[in-house]
Amino acid sequence: MAKVEIKKPVVEEISAAIKEAQSVVLVDYRGLTVDQDTKLRKELREAGVNYKVYKNTMMNFAFKGTDFESLAPYLEGPSAVAISTTDATAPARVLAKFAKTADKLEIKAGVVEGTLYDAAGMQTIASIPSREELLSKLLGSIQSPITNFARCMNQLAEKGGAGSSRSSRRRSSCSRCRIIDVYKMRCYLNFRKES
Repeated sequence: MAKVEIKKPVVEEISAAIKEAQSVVLVDYRGLTVDQDTKLRKELREAGVNYKVYKNTMMNFAFKGTDFESLAPYLEGPSAVAISTTDATAPARVLAKFAKTADKLEIKAGVVEGTLYDAAGMQTIASIPSREELLSKLLGSIQSPITNFARCMNQLAEKGGAGSSRSSRRRSSCSRCRIIDVYKMRCYLNFRKES
């Protein structure tokens, strides 16, 4: 069997993996122990990231004519590739987190949604929270004012509402409720002036 026939399936495998990829990150894995490499692969797998070591020439052939062709200058020395088709920031985030404990792991560069980033750029990408984290923060910020309003209305109902006398009302522990009480009092006084 000729060398070309042996290399062709590997190039096709890489091409198939990057076809639908949102991000591809190249790393230098020299110096990692087997235990560290196993932990890294497990963390990447749990994040839905495909991590594999290929020869640089194979990756170079597979990257030609794609958004990832700009990674060619970084294909020097031992290289592993982390590919994600679901979360664009997942490879950078997991690799950067792992690199804090394993200082031998070095992020070379990456392409995220068609844009090339060097090692410093990938560190910035790694600081972006995941989609799920962003959604939970958004929902929390939307839910917070509604919850506070409901809590204030509940305290007002427990006090007897706006019609109760001022002396019989307890002091509210909620500053927002006190603001609502002041607003109600102003409305009441303005209504009396107009009548």
